[in-house]
Amino acid sequence: MAGGHKFHSTVLREYDIRGIVGKTLSTDDARAVGRAFGTLVAAKGGRRVALGFDGRLSSPSLAGAVAEGLMAAGIDVMRIERGPTPMLYFAVHELDADGGIQITGSHNPPDYNGFKLMMGKKGFFGADIQKLGKLAADGAYATGKGASSDHRVSERYVDRLLKDYGGQSFDAAWDSGNGAAGEIMVALTKRLPGRHVLMYETVDGTFPNHHPDPTVAENLTDLIATVRREKLDLGIGFDGDGDRIGVVDGQGRIIWADQIMMVLAADVLRERPGATIIADVKSSQALFEEIGRAGGKPLMWKTGHSLIKDKMAELKSPFAGEMSGHIFLADRWYGFDDALYVAIRLLTAVAHSGKSLAQIRDSLPQMVNTPELRFPCAEERKFAVVAEIAKRLKAAGADLIDIDGARVNTPDGWWLLRASNTQDVLVARCESTSEAGLGRLKSALLDELDRSGVAAPKI
Repeated sequence: MAGGHKFHSTVLREYDIRGIVGKTLSTDDARAVGRAFGTLVAAKGGRRVALGFDGRLSSPSLAGAVAEGLMAAGIDVMRIERGPTPMLYFAVHELDADGGIQITGSHNPPDYNGFKLMMGKKGFFGADIQKLGKLAADGAYATGKGASSDHRVSERYVDRLLKDYGGQSFDAAWDSGNGAAGEIMVALTKRLPGRHVLMYETVDGTFPNHHPDPTVAENLTDLIATVRREKLDLGIGFDGDGDRIGVVDGQGRIIWADQIMMVLAADVLRERPGATIIADVKSSQALFEEIGRAGGKPLMWKTGHSLIKDKMAELKSPFAGEMSGHIFLADRWYGFDDALYVAIRLLTAVAHSGKSLAQIRDSLPQMVNTPELRFPCAEERKFAVVAEIAKRLKAAGADLIDIDGARVNTPDGWWLLRASNTQDVLVARCESTSEAGLGRLKSALLDELDRSGVAAPKI
C-alpha cells in the first residue's frame, strides 16, 4: 500500500483530467494518474497502455511522470510520438493496447494541460475518473515493474486517414493553430491532390498566432482571409489536440458543426440507408429534419463527446456529432472523434455531391440562430435552475424535450437551456426561421431565467 495522493478539487472533470500547470496540476499528479490508471488496467487483466502527448511545453515532463506511474503499477508503456489525441486513439487500436493516455490541454490556454484516457477501446470518463481519484487518494495501487518501448505510428496513421479519401482535387487552406495536429496535417496534405495552403502548421505550445479553438468565429479570421485571398474551395481548422474541426466555404462563410453534419450524414446514408444518426441537444432542428429527409433515423442525445460515443456504440450508429465540433464516424472508421479524418470524409462528401461546399451551404435550410450563450451560475445552483424551469414549462403544457436540460419547441422554433457538465455556467441556444421569431425565443428564455433569479446579460 503506497501513500495516497489527493488531486486539486478542480482537476477531476467529467470527460478528462485537466488543470493549470504549476497551480492545480503537477508531475506528482501525473505520476498518480499513471499509477491509479495502471492499477485499474491491471485489475481488468490488462498489461499494455499506449501513451501520447501534444505540443504543450509541459507535455513531455507530464508524459514522463505518467510513464513512471504506469510502470510502477506493473504496466508496459507503449510510447508514441508527439501528435493529436486521435492518433493516440488510433494507436490503441493499431497496437491492440489495453488502454491509452494522451497528455493534452486540448483547446485551453497554454498554461493548461491534462489527460484524456481510454480503457480498452472505450472512453474513460464520469464515474471512472472519480474512481481513479478515490483509488489515488487511498493509495491502493498495484505494484510491479513495467517496461517502456517506443512505437512510431504517425506514418500508419496518415496511411489510414488517406485510405478512405474518395475526393477530387481541391484547393484548400488548413490551419492547425500551432496545435498538435500540425505535423500530421503537413504529411497528409502532401499526399492529397490539389493546392494546399498551410497555416500555423508548426507545433508551438505558446500558440503565438491565435487560440486553437476553431468553433469560435474570431479564431477563424486568418483562415477566412486566406481562403478569400487565395480563391480556394474551402478552409479547414483544427483545435489544439486535433479532435474538433472548424470549416469555412469558398466564400469565407463559417460552416457550423451541425451544417458539417448535414453534409456528412447525407453521404453516409447513401450507403447506409435507415441508419441511426445521433446529434446533441444543441444541434439545429434542420439537422434532424435533413437526416430524416436523407433516409436516416435522427436521434437527439445528451451533449458531451464521451456520452455521444457511448450512445453511438450502444446503437451501432455509423455517424454522430455535436455542436462543439466533435464529430464521430464508425462508418469505415473506429467511432472516435478525429478532425483530420472528418476533413478527409468532408472533402469526399463534397466531391460526391457534385457541388462546391458554398453551393451545398446555400442549399441547406437557412436558419437564424444564436451562438452558444453562456450565463454564470453557481455550481450548486446550475442543475436546480434548469430543473425549476423544466418543471414550470411542463406545468404550463410546453412542448418540452428534457433528455439534457430543457429544449422547448414553439411555432417560432426552439430554445435550449442546460447546465454545463464542466463549468459553473448555464448554456443556452435559440433557433428560428426568422429574426422576429428569434427575438421572441430570446425573450422567453430570458423571462424564464429571470423567474429563477439568474441575471442574464442582454442577448
